[in-house]
Amino acid sequence: MSKTILLSALLAALLSAAHAEETDEQGTLNPDEMSLSRQLRNAQEGETSMTICASGYLMTKSGRHEMARELFQRCVDDGYTGAMTWMSYLEDNGFGAPMDPDRAAEYDRMAAEAGDPIGMFNYGLDLMRGRGAPLDEEAGRALVDQAAELGFEDAQRLQAAGYDLDEVTPDADNWKYAPVF
Repeated sequence: MSKTILLSALLAALLSAAHAEETDEQGTLNPDEMSLSRQLRNAQEGETSMTICASGYLMTKSGRHEMARELFQRCVDDGYTGAMTWMSYLEDNGFGAPMDPDRAAEYDRMAAEAGDPIGMFNYGLDLMRGRGAPLDEEAGRALVDQAAELGFEDAQRLQAAGYDLDEVTPDADNWKYAPVF
């Protein structure tokens, strides 16, 4: 089965409301255990895990950005660095709230300080661009170098390109990184 078909099937299963919860004196029948709503409810009840936090990916990819934000924030509070990088993505692109590069860089910084190579790379880029963080190319390169040492391939690619940011930036995003006069 291809990855696309498998992801589509998983998304359909999670989004399906076919198995609504019913309760009687013997407990819950047909529990809503595989829906995105259930994953958020688990997080709201204080239960986070890598699997629950990863469901935020499906939330945001299905356009449920507010739901994803709530889930990711709870996961951030519990120290999941992947949720920090996803919150940065949501903030940087204005999904579910106005675009906020300062908050995006703050999530990147948190992930970097927690030892996450993606966080190191992203915060390094923030520093090298001066987007959401003070412009500091030397500190940015040092973080990119740390991420590369940890095996993060995008960081290695950026090093090999002489730290040319166009190597890792889609042309469509250039407007975001242009200097503000």
